[in-house]
Amino acid sequence: MVKQVDYIVVGLGIAGISFCERLQQAGKSFMVIDGPQPAASKVAGGVVNPVVLKRFTPIWNLPQFFEAALPFYTMMADRIGVNFLQEVSLLRVLNSVEEQNDWLVASDKRSLSSFLSAEVFKNSNPNVLAPFGYGGVKEVFQINTPLLLDAYRTDLIQKEQLLSESFEYEALQLDAATGIEYKNYRARKLVFAEGAGAIHNPLFSLDCLIPKKGEYIVFKSAELNLDAILKGPIFIIPLGNHLYKAGATFDHHGKSPEITETGKLQLETAVRKLIHCPFEVVDQMAGMRPTVKDRRPLLGTIEHPSVLFYNGLGTRGLGMAPLLSQQLYDYAENDTPLPSEVNITRFKK
Repeated sequence: MVKQVDYIVVGLGIAGISFCERLQQAGKSFMVIDGPQPAASKVAGGVVNPVVLKRFTPIWNLPQFFEAALPFYTMMADRIGVNFLQEVSLLRVLNSVEEQNDWLVASDKRSLSSFLSAEVFKNSNPNVLAPFGYGGVKEVFQINTPLLLDAYRTDLIQKEQLLSESFEYEALQLDAATGIEYKNYRARKLVFAEGAGAIHNPLFSLDCLIPKKGEYIVFKSAELNLDAILKGPIFIIPLGNHLYKAGATFDHHGKSPEITETGKLQLETAVRKLIHCPFEVVDQMAGMRPTVKDRRPLLGTIEHPSVLFYNGLGTRGLGMAPLLSQQLYDYAENDTPLPSEVNITRFKK
């Protein structure tokens, strides 16, 4: 028997989850197909902050993204009954007097004054290397991405809305009259939210997606006693019980989500530039980020009007997904034009 739904969604990283949540809110029926390969979202540090900390500038489209993000995740956490969200402190290690001055200048700008501390904080932790102190970033929150992904998956399984299998492209039938057919399912629309896996999708015909590998380590240090997220050459994120997550690398040539000794050594070296107390690496993980040539997301259709793509969220996907998912939903349901900066058709020749 063929089951009729409004949407089939392929992929259950943050892109897939955010779009599914929009469908939930609108009362649309849907089925999710997600295979065993872990999403890059599950590996991510989960820190959502409003500032490009390398240059002390606001992230792209800052007011719109941040206005949508926290209410969206708060509402989702309440709905699924899992507290995956918390406000956190974030400190940017300053490396010179010049950086101190640059920080104070940036904090006085209208676009950043709500997000950057108006002073430089002295370092009082003897195990942290920060002789020039810190700048404090405000309105930062952290998402426990493994907890969120597992809880959302469980919610879908309980509702019989998840097929835990790899998507079989050869089983897909596209028909202008009947819409989408896939095995025992028929849908009005299909949304591919596959992340870096889209490069294997025969319907993704554009040469614009660039998978980039990122690795993290988890280390244990009984002496560090760090209760804020630290940003230097990498992030060091407190996990509790003397555990810390450090990363990430940005490998432009990595082809698989396998951990490497090179990545581990690179991260250990970066950690030693931030702290000078003993630590032990207890875990390591890797994922493939879906980045785009112009560093903007990919939303919309390429050829078939019922096949949509939601991809290219890159390193800031957690902060962007709430607004982008609403834009894609409005496009799919109401023909609302997508912003030109994210419309996937910008790469069509």
